[in-house]
Amino acid sequence: MPEGHTVHRLAAAFRDGLVGGPVRTSSPQGRFTEAAQIDRMVLLGAEAVGKHLFLAFAPSDDVDLDAPVVRWVHVHLGLYGSWTFAGEPGFAVLHAIGAPRVRVGEQESALPEPDGDDDDGDGRGAGTADWRYLLPRPTTRLRIQGPRGLADLTGPTACELLDGAGRQAIIDRLGPDPLREDADPERFVRRVLASCSPIATLLMNQQVVAGIGNIYRAELLFRARLDPFVPGTELGRGLVEGIWEDLVELMRYGARTGRIVTTQPEHRLLDARIMERTRQNGDDDPTVVPREQSFYVYHRQTLPCRLCGTEVRSQELAGRTVYWCPGCQKVRSRKAAWIGQHPAAPWALETGDD
Repeated sequence: MPEGHTVHRLAAAFRDGLVGGPVRTSSPQGRFTEAAQIDRMVLLGAEAVGKHLFLAFAPSDDVDLDAPVVRWVHVHLGLYGSWTFAGEPGFAVLHAIGAPRVRVGEQESALPEPDGDDDDGDGRGAGTADWRYLLPRPTTRLRIQGPRGLADLTGPTACELLDGAGRQAIIDRLGPDPLREDADPERFVRRVLASCSPIATLLMNQQVVAGIGNIYRAELLFRARLDPFVPGTELGRGLVEGIWEDLVELMRYGARTGRIVTTQPEHRLLDARIMERTRQNGDDDPTVVPREQSFYVYHRQTLPCRLCGTEVRSQELAGRTVYWCPGCQKVRSRKAAWIGQHPAAPWALETGDD
């Protein structure tokens, strides 16, 4: 399931490529019949809240986002959802987010040009590779097409049309999103400190904090040197505030690059292995940190900890697998001394940012 930073990247892709003008909307699969209600409307805006994407549609571009006439397409990708993009050069820096990660047009056939010309001499109409003539896959729940490109949605957990009140009701159920300017970290701190649930469970509760998935959960707790099973009520305020601060920096890096990297540079070559070889965006780029070097404990069960050599463990907790190092991660109430004090944080080292 895509974690929160990827949904923020999706919202940015829509803002850059499709927001601001009228678009065509359809549901090739036929399951999102509401697509006909917003067809030819203007895509006014796109925003992410945790793992939820909201796309605003209105009859014209001079409508305020909070106007009653605005309709919101709410999408939650879940485990199997995916957005794929195609368009003219520069239309979208992303080609796909979610699973499966394929490009629009892969394993698809193209429609012939209207005039039937065959300038390429290959038995097809001229320019049939043009994105305008790409057929959607039969499983496409929603296609949004603008003058410069298109986006196809397949396999989402949720795809629904809401009014403003419906959108707000979803947002009100969520905890603060570390990537939003309006996030209130105090809400996160209070909810953690007041709960008897294990901190590992709380970090995956979207009502406590919006956008964290299993990778961020495992890596945050390792970086905090914190036992995943400690109840929130046993933690100190400073420690919980430190987890929030670390999460903000890690997710900002993820939103900027499309990758999750939690290891410090000096630790990446220490036992650079991982138990499950899944892909991240950019894995074919030799300039990025390989997945095998990106994590401390996530999918490193049975392997030695990069720092202390203790075997990394895994266990099911509330329906999801939690990963941790028993040697490094202890019951503690204070912020781990190294969090926030490393001068060569991964986001600074890789990007050159201050």
